[in-house]
Amino acid sequence: MSKDHLNKIKDLIEVLQIEKEEDFIQFRKFVQSLPLKKKKEKGLCWHPFVINKTGYTYGERAFIVGERTSNMNEPHQFRSGMPVNVFLEREGKESFEQAGIIKFINKNKMKIVLNAKDIPEWTDKLGIGIDLLFDERTYREMEKILEKVLKAKGDRLAELRDIFLGKKHPSAREINHPIVIPQLNKSQNEAVNHVLASYDISIIHGPPGTGKTTTIVQAIKLLAKEENIILVTAPSNAAVDLLTSKLANEGLNVVRIGNISRVDEDLIQHTLDGRIGDHPESKNIKKIRIQAAEARRKAKKFKRTFNAAAREERGDLFKEASELSAWARQVEERLIDQIISSANVVTCTLINSVHSILDNYDFKTVVIDEAAQALEPATWIPISRASRVVLAGDPFQLPPTVKSLAAAKRGLNVTLMEKGIQQFNDANLLNVQYRMNHKIMGFSNQQFYDNKLSADVSVGNWKLNIEEDLPLEFIDTAGCGFNEKVNPESGSKCNPDEFQILQEHLYQLMPKLNENDLPSIGIISPYREQVLLMQDKFSDDEKLEKIKHNISINTIDAFQGQERDIIYISLVRSNDKGEIGFLSDARRMNVAMTRAKKKLIIIGDSATISSHKFFNAFLDYIENNGAYRTAWEFMYS
Repeated sequence: MSKDHLNKIKDLIEVLQIEKEEDFIQFRKFVQSLPLKKKKEKGLCWHPFVINKTGYTYGERAFIVGERTSNMNEPHQFRSGMPVNVFLEREGKESFEQAGIIKFINKNKMKIVLNAKDIPEWTDKLGIGIDLLFDERTYREMEKILEKVLKAKGDRLAELRDIFLGKKHPSAREINHPIVIPQLNKSQNEAVNHVLASYDISIIHGPPGTGKTTTIVQAIKLLAKEENIILVTAPSNAAVDLLTSKLANEGLNVVRIGNISRVDEDLIQHTLDGRIGDHPESKNIKKIRIQAAEARRKAKKFKRTFNAAAREERGDLFKEASELSAWARQVEERLIDQIISSANVVTCTLINSVHSILDNYDFKTVVIDEAAQALEPATWIPISRASRVVLAGDPFQLPPTVKSLAAAKRGLNVTLMEKGIQQFNDANLLNVQYRMNHKIMGFSNQQFYDNKLSADVSVGNWKLNIEEDLPLEFIDTAGCGFNEKVNPESGSKCNPDEFQILQEHLYQLMPKLNENDLPSIGIISPYREQVLLMQDKFSDDEKLEKIKHNISINTIDAFQGQERDIIYISLVRSNDKGEIGFLSDARRMNVAMTRAKKKLIIIGDSATISSHKFFNAFLDYIENNGAYRTAWEFMYS
């Protein structure tokens, strides 16, 4: 491999270090430096936290389950898989702490797997709290894999590296009799056949609503007939959960590894934890672990100044604990091997594919969904476990999160999928969408997909069942004096006046809707401050009582992968300078504009947004499609 190619990997290692340092600086600024009260207000700490259950999970790890008893139901920053610090704060006395990983969160309840064999003795005291920790493990694993990719020589990883970096072109066999799956369209079937034919790398480009997940699942079903176990990964827990559910519904034996983001009965039965817990041997393993923990607890109670007999007893207790732990570990390892060896598919996040449980298994194929949202270093982790790679996603939707501007400028925000599309020029574009009215689809199709998409006949003219309904509307607030406001603490922006126009539009729409068949409604904004304002206002709005349960309000990022019958987008920005901030991220706006099925209403200030090329083109599209309205139509006294 040429020195130039090696330098690309070396540069990526340097850029990742820049990102890590910036991430830590921001974390320290927003988390570590804050007093307890502020942390709680910002959703960065749960305190007090009452522990109501303890136990032991696989891998000799203790866990706790508890709930917060203040700031209940307030927004927070905790997510499944995040590292946390369990602490005991006692004024004027020694404090205690123990690190762990969030296993799941459900409303005010949290399960944490501790980085310890035993439950700390202080966890039954008053004053327990949960703090966020800096996620150094993720960076550590990405750094390790890049070093491995850099040094790879004469193995499959080296070959895949050479292909991705342009030294070789991916190869494939010819399929004389292509498989035709009846429920898939032509482009979807072509993508499935390309996956089956590929020896190295295949790419599925799935724009919004084109059935990317459906296509992936059908490809995996066919691969499962030829291969022992397939590794299926994605950057987020939510994406992995969706794939786990879809694959299981197709009759495949799926084992979900790692932390899960939601805990419902359908998903638990597919997790490794759930499989182990349901097995008859599970009770014996737990019983042995409790006995080992008790033996260690007794041994640790001996004072330093004990006699020979006591020393002997202490040694015997530690020996007993060690033997019991080894026994439990052997039984558990045998059980895990039985579960994974019998599976068709193992699913996990990119980072969790580093799990040592997978070290004993050979995967021919790894499927990486939402690959256009994944940092390249993280993508290499599952790739290192397989000999064939399938990347699926859409580079024109949400990009990976990069916190350092310097790292982004040096290319950390460019994904391996994007590099693959540029390098190979043979990505399989899924070109029929099944989500939205053709007018809702039209602008994104024009801006991002070279007008190659078509709306399926089942949805092309889809709209609400009301008279004279427009599937697309832009409500212009220009000239209304609806200036944006800034939260000085968070820096996020809101626009209360713009929200009132949205609210009035919904008031006028409501009487036209069928109460027995109400549509689903999503209200979204790029700005967290506007989302919080809208959530607060809607919670007290008695006029919308009948439809509240059908309304979801959140940021654009939170709506990725979702859809609603009606979508409102509040753009917020309105100022004399024409500044639009991260509204200029066209990929994020593409996500926002493609969530609606039957009706899309966008509210914003044309005078502010028109200075940007993307929005100027959007305003032309609005005018050409007769979708323009003015905010003055929705003014009220």
